[in-house]
Amino acid sequence: MTFKELNISEPILKALLKKEYSSPTPIQEQAIPVALNGRDLLGIAQTGTGKTAAFAIPIIQQLDQSQPQGKQRNIQALILTPTRELAIQIDECFSDYSRYTNLRHTVIFGGVNQNPQVEKLKRGTDILIATPGRLLDLIKQKHINLNHIRHFVLDEADRMLDMGFIHDIKRLLPILPKQKQTLFFSATMPQAIASLSKSILKNPARVEVAPVSSVVDTIEQCLYFVEKPDKSQLLIDILGKDKRKSVLVFSRTKHGADKIARVLNKRGIGCEALHGNKTQGARQRALTNFKSGKTRVIIATDIAARGIDIINLELVINYDLPDVAETYVHRIGRTGRAGNTGTALTFCSHEEYEMVRDIQKLTGKKLPVIT
Repeated sequence: MTFKELNISEPILKALLKKEYSSPTPIQEQAIPVALNGRDLLGIAQTGTGKTAAFAIPIIQQLDQSQPQGKQRNIQALILTPTRELAIQIDECFSDYSRYTNLRHTVIFGGVNQNPQVEKLKRGTDILIATPGRLLDLIKQKHINLNHIRHFVLDEADRMLDMGFIHDIKRLLPILPKQKQTLFFSATMPQAIASLSKSILKNPARVEVAPVSSVVDTIEQCLYFVEKPDKSQLLIDILGKDKRKSVLVFSRTKHGADKIARVLNKRGIGCEALHGNKTQGARQRALTNFKSGKTRVIIATDIAARGIDIINLELVINYDLPDVAETYVHRIGRTGRAGNTGTALTFCSHEEYEMVRDIQKLTGKKLPVIT
């Protein structure tokens, strides 16, 4: 199937052609027609499946086709997302897809001075991409009016739950107009998220793609049994032998990420740590350097890594195993995207072996051990 067969308008098709996107991903194929018909949507899909385009394209098309000329701009679409990095990434996607329309979009997030964001809002915007805290702050200060919202997207709902934003979402919902289209996306569906989706969606279409265990089929996975004190030397050896362009290393903690980065830099392996304790400027610089290839290795925690979306990421290393088997699949799913090959290496100490068993049970695959 092609994007043209999804009845996408000419300005968006032109934008997709410029980005060399020829055919939709499974979630785009299923979600775009539903969203273009104005129906509510429950999308179960993880990062890397193309879900941003699945909601951005229909919103841009509907707003572009109904946009009166010369009218004062009101916020008509709100995209709520848990992290600054994701908000910036979504904003970049809206730039790509709406480049041949007259629509305006604005991104707001905390951790930086609000004044430039407020100034942009004053000039008028059609689409607002926001993190919950900054959105509620600016609503309270009367810089944002949501009375004209026609489309509401709740992205990464399970991550919102993990980060403690569910209360903020529940504060926001009564402010939104009752008549609107709601598109709800989550990688997993814990009970709290299932209940939230039922409370805000009206007769939704359910779209589910890439079951968590199937994503790993395209990725070469290997396991090293190594005790904690020896992990840093193993990492140095691997990075010394393997001169790949981009390597993402996962640490369970922020402190651990900093420690790994210090060890690697001392050994002449240029890298940066990415986690929630870094300033917004530092996090953005680290991401920009990594995406451009200036920094070859980045050490990230799970939450911070949600902002990393690099098509040609070649190698993921689980320095620490996660607490939940599904998180392993989300982690390694950052490589092997868009038809590219990818490799995932996992370091497992004696005390982490139980998690390896859980991972193998979830994926239905035995991880080959490198000795």
